Amino acid sequence: MKNTLKALVTGVALALTSQLSLAAVDAQTAAQLNTTLTPLGAEKSGNAAGTIPEWKGGYTTVAAGYKSGEVRPDPFASDKPLFTITAANLAQYSDQLSDGVKALFAKNPDFRMNIYPTHRSAAAPEWVYSNTEKNATRAELAADETSVSGAYGGIPFPIPKTGAEVMWNHRLGWSGESVEYAMKTYIVTADGHRSLASEGDELMQFPYYYKEGDAADYSGVNQLGRFIVTGPASKAGEAILVHDPSIAGKKRAIWQYLVGQRRVRKAPSVAYDTPDFVTSGVGLFDEAFMMFGPIDRHHYKLLGKKELFIPYNNNRAAQVSIDELMGEHFLNPENVRWELHRVWVVDAELKDGMRHTVPKRTYYVDEDSWKIVLFDGWDAKGDLWRMNYSLTYLVPELPALVTNVMWGGYDLQTGAYYLNAAMNGGTPHYRVREPISEGTWSPVELANQGAR
Repeated sequence: MKNTLKALVTGVALALTSQLSLAAVDAQTAAQLNTTLTPLGAEKSGNAAGTIPEWKGGYTTVAAGYKSGEVRPDPFASDKPLFTITAANLAQYSDQLSDGVKALFAKNPDFRMNIYPTHRSAAAPEWVYSNTEKNATRAELAADETSVSGAYGGIPFPIPKTGAEVMWNHRLGWSGESVEYAMKTYIVTADGHRSLASEGDELMQFPYYYKEGDAADYSGVNQLGRFIVTGPASKAGEAILVHDPSIAGKKRAIWQYLVGQRRVRKAPSVAYDTPDFVTSGVGLFDEAFMMFGPIDRHHYKLLGKKELFIPYNNNRAAQVSIDELMGEHFLNPENVRWELHRVWVVDAELKDGMRHTVPKRTYYVDEDSWKIVLFDGWDAKGDLWRMNYSLTYLVPELPALVTNVMWGGYDLQTGAYYLNAAMNGGTPHYRVREPISEGTWSPVELANQGAR
């Protein structure tokens, strides 16, 4: 009887443990890294057709004389388009296009995509590769998919088994330790009128990626962000501060400084499907940076990997004027570069009992950088509604391919669209800097910054 009871208790304990987290891969599986897989977990080889090349370390060459914060050169400026996809030949490439891109063609028959040679430019420092290898066998995803344990300083799940693991790879992807940039947000109405919605200074810091840190002293806050609004005049001085966590038990914190009230207040509504005031409500808060805030309202299903035409290596898009980049109904095709890459495909379905104006999304995640480059969203009636994009930006001195600048979205039903975190015509351009004291990431300091 005692043995039976002991076995029962042991079995219950094991069952509860299995529900608490999803285990990492074993050492034998992890050994694929740096062999058949890249150090971050992508397939190292090219595709059978030869249209996707082998990964050979990414692009890490810094232009002679370049100083961080300046407008970065386009390392592939001499490339010519291989071909152009138009409404006339769309069917020929349908299998390699997202639903949202095809809907954009349907909405705008004069839309086109210039397809360039594929450059697998994504890279990271050696210490990030080393941490990624360690994470492969130690990182665990909580059963509710809303937090990660055991990971630090690298991709948490380089050999993913679930959709949520892929999404956490994006959230904990490499974009630097600390960066700042001047940004503007533009919205274009359905009738083609463009206006400036917001502009200001963005500062982002990633404690998860402190080079001199380690898993033992990691606070659990993976990202610190501060945006100080400088325009238009009606918004100047407003500010927002966010502390985003990755571990269980660490609560997300976000504050907003409003000039009219001259005080800082907590802003829990800056999340989910609340209209994003930075985009004058055209975008939603959880669409910011391609994914922002809590991810507990959807379940993420991994559909596998496919070859897709995606925006890639778009440094030129940040060089031109905003007039040259933004057209009446879509981004100017002559200044947007598309390439063929392998992406992970993840479906997000609204959980039972949850509410969201976009109950279904499909995310396309670049295998080399683990960054979301496109996603599509459907409304409650099941109609395709939104197509969001990132003009992936190459930062060789980090090195990294980042998606937290030059991103936006299309409303496929109304025809409006927007571009957020645009660096065109401003400075600095994604300046890499030393991390600043975490004491400055406080609500009190936010008030001081906003009131300047």
